[in-house]
Amino acid sequence: MNDQNYIQLALDLALKGIGNVNPNPLVGSVIVKNNQIIGQGYHERYGGPHAERNALTNCTSSPKGATLYVTLEPCCHQGKTPPCTEAIIKSGIAKVVVGTLDPNKLVAGKGVKLLRNAGIEVVVGVLEEKCKSINEIFFHYITKKTPFVVLKYAMTMDGKITIETGQSTWITGELARRNVHKDRNHYSAIMVGIETVLIDNPMLTCRIENGRNPIRIVCDSRLRTPLDSNIVTTANQIRTIIATTTKDLSAHKPYINKGCEILTIPQKGKHIDLQKLMQKLGIIEIDSILLEGGSTLNFSALESKIVRKVQCYIAPKLFGGSHAKTPVGGKGFASVSSAIRLKNSIFSQIGEDFLIESEVDYSCLQEL
Repeated sequence: MNDQNYIQLALDLALKGIGNVNPNPLVGSVIVKNNQIIGQGYHERYGGPHAERNALTNCTSSPKGATLYVTLEPCCHQGKTPPCTEAIIKSGIAKVVVGTLDPNKLVAGKGVKLLRNAGIEVVVGVLEEKCKSINEIFFHYITKKTPFVVLKYAMTMDGKITIETGQSTWITGELARRNVHKDRNHYSAIMVGIETVLIDNPMLTCRIENGRNPIRIVCDSRLRTPLDSNIVTTANQIRTIIATTTKDLSAHKPYINKGCEILTIPQKGKHIDLQKLMQKLGIIEIDSILLEGGSTLNFSALESKIVRKVQCYIAPKLFGGSHAKTPVGGKGFASVSSAIRLKNSIFSQIGEDFLIESEVDYSCLQEL
């Protein structure tokens, strides 16, 4: 096996931390001596030991003179755990192979420098793009201090999310829906608008084995969320945040009594200022959001430029209807040149349905 093989193994290990490490990165590590793997580890949970320390702890023989492979640059600062560079140097590791540098300004090349200053050979950039891609959430959050927002919706092949009457119904099949629940486990929070709560009365939970329920966020400008809704009545069991422009503390109290958290956000136009909301959510360490809103909230999110990625599930069905809703509603954009552009699209088939995932490109967008 070569360096790429070992980093790939470390990547596979890193993914085991999905849903448990936010807002920390996914990291995996492998230790090799005399062409034999003697230790493996990954970052298992937020606040727990990092991948390198777990790999060292799991070593079946002395790591002195061995090579340590790690997907992300070892940390060199004291956080919830001691610096990994310290443990690596003390262990007698002779060489470290790093997938990608850490963009965190507390690290950002300093970890590699410390290792080299200690006489350890360091190689950087093995499977770098793969190592970056598994941590797109962390890379965004640590540099922008706002959540990485994924806009997800399911539609028919004629672009409808409801039937003509406005009734919401299952659009995609079981396998596609299961994939959505995997994402609910992956991202820290799920966000919807008040209309989704009023129409669907959803639970917004993760229904996979050993899954973690995301934090639930409701954008509710005028505080219309019913006190007997599924979200409010289960707020004591699942962290629930209601974002509102309503400043009346007496209106907040019934929700707080039921376990909800209230975030008062400035108003922009007729709705919540979504950029201000993202800033507040970033402060309370919510690093990622799966946006499963209706067409109005979807447009507002795109207009506010908070969306980083779009997930479009397409079912091989046709609803028809000139008044049936489409995924992105609102007032729309005024011209073709002001349309939201998507790039780096990935196409896949999940059961009978299709998924297109694209990054949002705001670079060519005219001022709205």
